[in-house]
Amino acid sequence: MATISSSFLQTPNQRSPHLFKPHKISTKRVVFFKVQAAKLPPGVELPKSQPKFQAPFLGFTKTAEIWNSRACMIGLIGTFIVELILNKGILEMIGVEIGKGLDIPL
Repeated sequence: MATISSSFLQTPNQRSPHLFKPHKISTKRVVFFKVQAAKLPPGVELPKSQPKFQAPFLGFTKTAEIWNSRACMIGLIGTFIVELILNKGILEMIGVEIGKGLDIPL
């Protein structure tokens, strides 16, 4: 059973100005809880050291990189299949003219 201190519910009145009507002052009740933890059951031991967790650098985790590479491979193979079926490159399909060089007079 958890023990509860004598200051379980303290409700001091706090006056704060109203956001949209500065001349109106409202009274709000602020509630504080002070709770103490229960005792551990017999036979349960605390860990001897804290678990070591290293946060990934900018979200680059091994699992995320594996899924990203798989999605990339599927997209690349899909692009090759579309180019093979339509006999046009991706740039030609979206309207970019290719094969004419830079068209710069020398």
